[in-house]
Amino acid sequence: MAEDVAARLAEVVGAAHLLSGDAVPEDYAHDEELTGEPRRPGYVAKPATAEEVAGLLRVATEHGVPVTARGSGTGLSGAARPRPDGLLVSFERMNAVLEVDTGNHVAVVQPGVTLSELDARTAEAGLQYTVYPGELSASVGGNVGSNAGGMRAVRYGVTRHNVLGLQAVLGTGEIIRTGGRITKISSGYDLTQLIIGSEGTLALVTEVIVRLHPRLAHGATVLAPFTDLDRVLAAVPRIVASGLAPTILEYIDNLTMAAITHTAQLALGVPDEVREASQSYLVVGMENRDADRLHADIEVLGELLGELGAADVYVLDGGSARKLIEAREKAFWTAKAAGADDVIDVVVPRSAMAQFLGAARAAGHRREAGVIGCGHAGDGNVHLAIFCKDPDVRRELLHEIFAEGVELGGAISGEHGIGRAKREHFLELEDPVKIELMRRIKRSFDPVGILNPGVLLT
Repeated sequence: MAEDVAARLAEVVGAAHLLSGDAVPEDYAHDEELTGEPRRPGYVAKPATAEEVAGLLRVATEHGVPVTARGSGTGLSGAARPRPDGLLVSFERMNAVLEVDTGNHVAVVQPGVTLSELDARTAEAGLQYTVYPGELSASVGGNVGSNAGGMRAVRYGVTRHNVLGLQAVLGTGEIIRTGGRITKISSGYDLTQLIIGSEGTLALVTEVIVRLHPRLAHGATVLAPFTDLDRVLAAVPRIVASGLAPTILEYIDNLTMAAITHTAQLALGVPDEVREASQSYLVVGMENRDADRLHADIEVLGELLGELGAADVYVLDGGSARKLIEAREKAFWTAKAAGADDVIDVVVPRSAMAQFLGAARAAGHRREAGVIGCGHAGDGNVHLAIFCKDPDVRRELLHEIFAEGVELGGAISGEHGIGRAKREHFLELEDPVKIELMRRIKRSFDPVGILNPGVLLT
């Protein structure tokens, strides 16, 4: 049967674009999720068109072969970790920016396009795609699958706020188009939004229409150390309500700040006595089309931060600002290098962040585990590195942290997705009525159940 399946798949994409057995490189066996074991797929197909994707899925449906989609493999939840008997559909050949439409402020891209490639193309038109999840080698298709966010979400939103339309292939091999180059629609169910964040369990995305924004000419980064985390988090709603419209609004605890600045060999000019007294930092990014207006906003922000209890306020120069933002974006890699056993991204209402962080740290302390991190303070998305070697103790700790987030009105994941890594926690903590509804929706898109089985749902 395996030889027959391989022959059928090769007919669709061509023998040169199908790998099987020992010819499959190890890199296709995993994404960047820390706890899952790599699993080499039975087949790797590299389609070039939506029609080829449809052909692959028709073969997979006929033979009951599980299918996993892969962009750049930078995901953190195990959603791109394939089944050993399965088909991995790699979108590395579908990597074109098809159009930058300046009239409608959209770009039409294939799913394998990386964020760095899209950024370079949109810059030529003075525009930008504003979803920056921290890894510019990530693919747009991967962003759609996980509903990726990032630091700029406080101003521009996450992926679902910046995707207007899709072309996608259902598990049956049918090709559909949803949405379009339009910013609003009130005509039936919004299938675009249903597919976004579905982690490859409903359809394989083959084309994406993304919203673009003007690329502002002037920017600045402000760093404010605080003596305690509660003051940082209490400052956030005041800054959001001020009308300053920050592009970035991040908190970083002192341990994470020490780690990322050491890794980046970054000196921020904070005096030793201020640094030693600081428990947390607030990083505020500002942008404007006009330099004078930006400077005026920075003055207002500095005064506001002083009133809110900041120990001091530092406007970083261009080089330091860029390096700090890059270091914060790579906090996952810093945590991984430091030996973190897991990285999670619970989201809670912004006003509940202090309570949630206190409970998460207390849960870690009771188990002699490390719980440190940073997060998107502007939208309540908390990123925590977990240091706990015992897998049973770690699972108990994670479940308590996730349960606290849900109890406070939040969700287990704000942008990384559920994948395989958090599926059991999700199924235990989510409303069973909603879970059953999700299963019914999946059966409508994927009646045979070939699309990413074991991800999100069982």
